[in-house]
Amino acid sequence: MRRPLVVGNWKMHGSSAENRERVAAIAAGASECHGVDIAICPPAVYLQAVGAQLAGSGVALGAQNLCEQTRAGAFTGELLGAMLADVGCRYVIVGHSERRTLYGEDDSRVAEKFAAAAQFGLQPVLCIGETLAERDAGTTEAVLARQLDAVLRRTGVAAFGDAVIAYEPVWSIGTGRNAAPEQVQSAHAFIRGRLARLDATIANQIALLYGGSVKPNNAAALFDCADVDGGLIGGASLHAGDFLAIARAAATAS
Repeated sequence: MRRPLVVGNWKMHGSSAENRERVAAIAAGASECHGVDIAICPPAVYLQAVGAQLAGSGVALGAQNLCEQTRAGAFTGELLGAMLADVGCRYVIVGHSERRTLYGEDDSRVAEKFAAAAQFGLQPVLCIGETLAERDAGTTEAVLARQLDAVLRRTGVAAFGDAVIAYEPVWSIGTGRNAAPEQVQSAHAFIRGRLARLDATIANQIALLYGGSVKPNNAAALFDCADVDGGLIGGASLHAGDFLAIARAAATAS
């Protein structure tokens, strides 16, 4: 049985004082979320401090982004995967829709970042998903296939044995508009099925997360979907109580 995973993406939010309070509450409540892996992805400037506070709590540290380069050098402002591993990161988000839409990261660059994360022993959380125009045009599965296949061509399916995939329909992120559970399940089943054509074992064991306005009041219905193994949580992860409620929903999902 796949182990549920809930990842908090704080995006560009927080301060040292806010982080200390939030992390303390999440670490204290994590023990109530039996059987669920929990991770927090703060802004890069706070990684070391948050990681130190999480030590021994069972909550993992993750980064929101990394550089596709695999060697140190003249890449001002970028973060080498080795640096993220050095400060204790276990996970790193790759290809988040905001990176794709706001910063022009195409499928090829996302694939390189995925490969770089894997090279340094980080677990990439690969984000894929369609825009509203693409969903309305009926091309959701074609978009998911294109984004997933770009990484598969670069790394091969074996690299997904130590990775996570997050389906995040762009039209539902931060909008309060959530995909219906049947839409979420359909997308997750498609992703798992596409991997299964290459390796059934990896397809069955990989955690597929849903990311798109997950809240305490809709988490249970989403996590009850057969192929949904947890969530990539944005805004709700900034409130420890809401984030823990979502993690508890993952713990009790059927």
